[in-house]
Amino acid sequence: GRGFAFQRKQKIERQYRKLLKKGRKDHSQQDNQFTDIYPEHLKHLYVAEEEMLKKRRKAPDDSVLSEEKLNKAADTCTFSYSSVTTEGKFKKKTSNQKAKEEYEKIKAERARKKEEAEKRKQQREAAQRLYKQKKMEAFKILSKKTKRGQPNLNLQMEFLLQKIQQNT
Repeated sequence: GRGFAFQRKQKIERQYRKLLKKGRKDHSQQDNQFTDIYPEHLKHLYVAEEEMLKKRRKAPDDSVLSEEKLNKAADTCTFSYSSVTTEGKFKKKTSNQKAKEEYEKIKAERARKKEEAEKRKQQREAAQRLYKQKKMEAFKILSKKTKRGQPNLNLQMEFLLQKIQQNT
């Protein structure tokens, strides 16, 4: 329990904590760079930019969508401070919400595939019925006999004539 692996694990944890402390000190120094005095007519822009940078530091693995919002906000110079506060309302989706959306997408995809398969099946069945019906009619015409039991050649010739006319 307290052998070599345990001691190594503790050493790694201590090093990690040291790195975290150093990172916090660096962030506090970066925060000081925004404490300059800004012109009054541009102050809302600087304050909004500072808020965005703080948000980025808190959640460095933001989605591409939120980065696009931040870039748009930084590019536009005519927005007010209230627009920055409304952006805070668009929070990242929880894993449960993401899973539900993924489930709904998969469910819709399966339903769509099932409907397509059903349509193909119905078309195939209709084509088979039509084929069997034509085949049966041809069989009836070709299997007709005269009173003496001989094949009726007149009907066979008419059938062949109709077939040729349909093909041309």
